[in-house]
Amino acid sequence: MKIAIITSGFLPVIDGVTVSGFQRVQRLSKWGHEVILFCPDYQSLKAIYPDWKQYTGNILPNVKVVNLESQPFMGIDFERNVTRGSYGQMLQQLEAFSPDIIHVDEPERLFLGFLKIPGIDFAKKHNIPCIGFFRTNFTEYIEDFFPVKGIFLKFAENIAKKLIAWIYNSYDLTLIHSKTTEAKLVQMGITNVHYRELWGFDPQKFREPKLKINDFFVRNYDLHQEIEEKVKILFIGRLTPDKGWDFGLNALEQFKDLIDWKRVAIFVAGDGPLNSEILERLSKICPETHMLGRVPPEKVPQLFANTDIYVTNSEKENRALTVVEALASGTPVIAPNAGGVIDNMTDGKTGFLYPPQDAQAFVLSLKHLVEHDDLRHEMADNTYGNVCELTLDKAVENLLDIWKKQVSENI
Repeated sequence: MKIAIITSGFLPVIDGVTVSGFQRVQRLSKWGHEVILFCPDYQSLKAIYPDWKQYTGNILPNVKVVNLESQPFMGIDFERNVTRGSYGQMLQQLEAFSPDIIHVDEPERLFLGFLKIPGIDFAKKHNIPCIGFFRTNFTEYIEDFFPVKGIFLKFAENIAKKLIAWIYNSYDLTLIHSKTTEAKLVQMGITNVHYRELWGFDPQKFREPKLKINDFFVRNYDLHQEIEEKVKILFIGRLTPDKGWDFGLNALEQFKDLIDWKRVAIFVAGDGPLNSEILERLSKICPETHMLGRVPPEKVPQLFANTDIYVTNSEKENRALTVVEALASGTPVIAPNAGGVIDNMTDGKTGFLYPPQDAQAFVLSLKHLVEHDDLRHEMADNTYGNVCELTLDKAVENLLDIWKKQVSENI
């Protein structure tokens, strides 16, 4: 099968969309399919991503990545989006490739760059199917990046929902891989929603005994020996407003006296504009706060294996990659009872789900896990069963089934 993928992001940027997108094309290459993938150009970020050239051109057998002219997205320089002028370049490449189907990840984000619904015109001209994949609920992020409140926020959200529904209803299908988000899309007015388990990872990579290493942080991050005796709390992800950092930091400051911070070490893996603020505020709460910077995907399993608790305060996830990886590693999770996070969590069994925006409940959940080693170990024994069937092979097989059915129905 010849597959054209138009995506809002790709490696070297690290997030749920880019990592799963790379793993997807790895499988497609291995199984003999031809892929052309279009994504923003990251050359302007070479100071941040010096390895960007590894992910452009012919990166795998039968897989070609075409980087399109890019610009900052929502004012964040290291978040790139395509430009209006790059659409013609993409059409030329599509003509030369002659795909059987077009698959578009996050078309609403791409629309803001191209100023047109990506892929639809080419698909109609050549009578091939074109499907969209809903990955991020951008309407919930408006308040994080734009200075609108109250009725103005509601107005902006309603306009955004109508625009997004119009974009996705233009496709043959709108794919979604979260039951929680599926209901939101139907309510938004998207009429072609198709749920399937399209998200996967390699669970075994997170269960290897060799990942657990004595003195891990001493050896890998040159930290002092005493840190290995502490309860290690991990935050991982983009250091941007949409990840709930403001809530988390405010909650820890407000109820910091509930936890004996001398027992704790905090590790933050990721990069973004909030880096300095997070370090400053967390250090005042927990002196053993360490910023690890950007951690490559291949090193994430070892990081999870050598920490005791994983925390996320993001309420807007469609499907939380890091939560699933933590569970696969046997690391209990503390997260808000909101969004796609809840699809794989069992409250009280694999961690704790606290009510959204309930600062005291969040800190009390953290306190409980910090103070009870036996409970953490018990939860660690429960976590793997919640995610072990979410394999990459199965996810890509499901996606291929959808693609093949769309192609056959279009003949």
